[in-house]
Amino acid sequence: MTWHLSPKIDAILDKGAGGDGISRDDALELLHLELHSREVYALMETAHRLSREQFGEKGENHFHIGLNVEQCPMDCLFCSLTRKADIFKETIEFSFDDILNWASTAESQSADALNLMTTGTFPFKKLLEIGRLLKKHVSVPLVANTRDINHREGEQLLDAGFVGAYHAVRLGEGRDTPFKVDKRIQTIQVFNDVGLRWMNCVEPVGPEHAKGEIVDLMFLARKYGATYSGVMRRVNFPGSPMDKFGMISELEMARMVAVSRLVMGDVPRAHCTHEPHAASLLAGANLFFPEVGASPRDGKADTGKGRGHSIDACRQLHREMGWNPDLKSNCFPDTVARKAISLSISS
Repeated sequence: MTWHLSPKIDAILDKGAGGDGISRDDALELLHLELHSREVYALMETAHRLSREQFGEKGENHFHIGLNVEQCPMDCLFCSLTRKADIFKETIEFSFDDILNWASTAESQSADALNLMTTGTFPFKKLLEIGRLLKKHVSVPLVANTRDINHREGEQLLDAGFVGAYHAVRLGEGRDTPFKVDKRIQTIQVFNDVGLRWMNCVEPVGPEHAKGEIVDLMFLARKYGATYSGVMRRVNFPGSPMDKFGMISELEMARMVAVSRLVMGDVPRAHCTHEPHAASLLAGANLFFPEVGASPRDGKADTGKGRGHSIDACRQLHREMGWNPDLKSNCFPDTVARKAISLSISS
């Protein structure tokens, strides 16, 4: 039997395959496709082929280190650190020895970047100090994941050795968080102005989010030239205020990853998905985030002992799906590729 796509979907996929991006209406059309339809699998194949053409065989691993644990007064409802979940009873700042040990092990396992995450009240000067100290010991590119900043603070990040910064306008921003969308976008512009590479993800996606809201954030990533974008689903930890909404499946996330990939076109240097799983590696994603330390998706203070995936596990997933984690990073092409050794930082 010969399978044929509808002419409309076929035309959208042909347009997306060229890397010039697709329209907002096109993206909405793709997100409304029946999840188990042949059109969705054709969509995933188109996004996967585009990433292979643009990224080669490289599988990226950007190692997340959550620097501190506290009941955060920002109270983002999807985050396990919110006071409303009342999970963490004490404040923890991981020691520099802990951070250096994680970073050194990540370097030995060929991590392509170190993503240092803080809560909104973590002292900015301390983040700069940690960055400066790490640069003396490891050569892995440093990416900051912290609060909104101004131009002076952006320049301080550069001076401290950071080359990029992760920042997202979250789904439900201003509704499930206390932050203003305009302020988040202003910080993204700061990164671009001072020369920090901006890293992004459409997150944290849940069943309650309208498709138009999701698509708008995909196009925000393209407009401001994200080094990578992609899709992260919301994970409902025990006691999550968002638990009543449920969660999207990994297959649903893979469909969104594919749509995001066609939206981004030839703009990014990688395309991410989180948490690590195989389906999205067939839908245009090639970038994972192994994790230790604090995580907004975990009830354990060190997610390396909880939900967090190790670098070894992420590298194995890449290889199982035909990606090569040993190649040089596309996000940081001036970094020398390193051959991994078999060390494990989490069980």
